[in-house]
Formats: sequence, structure tokens, C-alpha cells
Amino acid sequence: MTKTELLRLQREERRQEKLKAERERLETMRSYERQYALRGALCGIDEVGRGPLAGPVVAGAVILPQDCEILYLNDSKKLSEKKRELLYDEIMEKAVAVGIGAVSPERIDEINILQATYEAMRIAVSKLSVRPDLLLNDAVTIPQVDIPQVPIIKGDAKSVSIAAASIVAKVTRDRMMVQYEELYPGYEFASNKGYGSARHIAALKEIGPCPIHRRSFIKNFVSQE
Repeated sequence: MTKTELLRLQREERRQEKLKAERERLETMRSYERQYALRGALCGIDEVGRGPLAGPVVAGAVILPQDCEILYLNDSKKLSEKKRELLYDEIMEKAVAVGIGAVSPERIDEINILQATYEAMRIAVSKLSVRPDLLLNDAVTIPQVDIPQVPIIKGDAKSVSIAAASIVAKVTRDRMMVQYEELYPGYEFASNKGYGSARHIAALKEIGPCPIHRRSFIKNFVSQE
């Protein structure tokens, strides 16, 4: 065997080892899906955007096939933007159903962020083309939903269904914030996604809030007169 062939073999062995480790990690993340498999269609639920000063809160609801394999599914916060975009496309292609719910900054100010989060989750579930038999939620129990629910602490890192929902919600909201930067330049929404970066806060103080700012979130930075 030549040196080149040996190196190629070693690279392939390392690739196979990494693939094996990733499949083992995913198998661990399917523990809740296996536990509740007999209940029927399982739907992962997660949200993104509870903390930003601007923009909507967005929830994702995803039903994956029982035999679905999507490598590198994980909590969206642990993934690069490029990886999230690739996984988003794969999720949308392979999922049985996907629902997305968004609640506006005005509504957040009206009912508070927790209630707005619940509302976004209910909207996401209502948008599913298939009615789920059980919801696997990231940490919360959603009020006013007549489908059985299982809240899972840090569920986006423990359940493939919730991880998929977190990616769908994150990519959807990030794309919205990029579009908002074109409408409301100066706040750097494309990069900070509405979170309170130094530049964002400076812009708030310099030019004031824009229509997508959450008035209840920016009281410490601007006059409410």
C-alpha cells in the first residue's frame, strides 16, 4: 500500500468513526421518541426570541417520521448559521408536517412575553397539516391545548423532534430579522437579530425605537414619552 493510499484509508476510517459517534449521539436523542412511539404522531415544539429587544417571538412545531435520520440535529444555539440553514432544508424535506407561529412585538407588549410564547406555540401547532397525538415541549406546558403534552427540560438537546423545531424556529426568525434590517436600517438587525448588542442599544439611544421594538423591553434605554 502506498503512502497516499494509507492516508486515504486513515481519513476514511476517521470519517466512519465520526459518523458512528454521531449516530450514537442521535440514538440517545431519540430516547423520548422511543418512549412515546406507541402514542402515535409525536410533535416537537420549541421557540426562539424570548429575550430580544425587537422582533417577534417565533415557535416551531415539527413531526418527524419514526425512522427519520437527520444527522447533526441539535439545539439550534449549538449550531453554526450555515449548519442550521442546511438542517432547515433537510427538516422541511423529510418532516411529516411543520408548523410555524409568530407573535408580533405589539402583542408581546400587550400580553407579556410568556403568554406570547404560548400563543406562538399554539399557532405553530394549528398550522400543522397532521394533528399530533402527543407534544414534546421544550420545558413548558402550553395552556389551552387539548393535546397531551410532555415538557422536557433542555429538550432541544435531548429530543430530535424538539431540536428540529428549534432549528425551524431559529432559521425562520433569523430570516425575518434580516428582512427587517432592510426596512429599519441602523440597528444591525441582520447581525444581532434584535438582541441587545452594544450597537443596537447605541442606535436605540441615538435614533430611538422603530416599529418592531418591544416597548416593554426597551424602557431602560429610551424615553417612553
